[in-house]
Amino acid sequence: MTDKIDKIPAGTSPAPAGVRPVAVKAIPVRHYGRWVAGAVVVALLVLLGQAFAQGNVRWATVAEKLFDTSVLSGLGNTVLISVASMALGLVLGIVFAVMRLSKNPVTSAVAWLYIWIFRGTPVYVQLLIWFNLALIFPVFDIGFYRDEMTDVMTPFLAALLGLGLNEGAYMAEIVRAGIQSVDEGQTEASQALGMSQGKTMRRVVLPQSMRVIIPPAGNEFINMLKTSSLVVAVQYPDLLRAAQDIASTSFAVMEMLFVASLWYLALTSVFSVGQYYLERHFSRGSLRSLPPTPLQRLRANLNMFRRTEATR
Repeated sequence: MTDKIDKIPAGTSPAPAGVRPVAVKAIPVRHYGRWVAGAVVVALLVLLGQAFAQGNVRWATVAEKLFDTSVLSGLGNTVLISVASMALGLVLGIVFAVMRLSKNPVTSAVAWLYIWIFRGTPVYVQLLIWFNLALIFPVFDIGFYRDEMTDVMTPFLAALLGLGLNEGAYMAEIVRAGIQSVDEGQTEASQALGMSQGKTMRRVVLPQSMRVIIPPAGNEFINMLKTSSLVVAVQYPDLLRAAQDIASTSFAVMEMLFVASLWYLALTSVFSVGQYYLERHFSRGSLRSLPPTPLQRLRANLNMFRRTEATR
């Protein structure tokens, strides 16, 4: 049996014994395309800023009304209806997802019908239906409670039912996908240990499915923040309604729309950061290394920029 000997390329000689090889100086590759693309983007942003600066916009009014009392009150109502509707949608989503996966044909059919109706009709139409429910049911009567429908169906309740029931249909499909992503062996193992079906769902399936559920659920909540502006149709005093009320008396229509837009951007930015950390939390155990936080990513980008400047 012969040993395999690596051949030395022609024209080269092996390094003498005891002599350390010379360190190779690595020169980073120049990515000129990135700098060109960045310059183009910055130029477009400058042109966009100049266009708004030359427009007939009273920016002093925007700064003045940004923290107006009625605007802040509408902002609080927007957060309240968004969180409450998302909570209702999440609960309904879990319930109807389990019903949809049930082997009982009745519960499965009811869940499918609910999802089909509320996903197939616009949320704006659903809000109007709940708000005008007194036209076909003047009196709310459930036996132990009886009252006028106009007193029961307040703007808040109409907005909550319109947004929450619609969101529940989408969350049901998201939760169903998350449940189905868990390996069936997990369920079989828990049942072999004597756990009931409900306990298996609570203790084994749902915790593992959160890694799949959280990202689309977070996107749904951010979308809920923006969709909540439709509650002006049911006279709920949200952020947009407060901005419109001020605009109708001050004739600063565009300025108040800018105020509302800035607050919507602030809300979505805050909740987007929260969604990122929530996804990062539930990614533990499934990834070898957790993704960097926004602060860590910012530091890495700054360090890369400094190294690029130093090599020039």
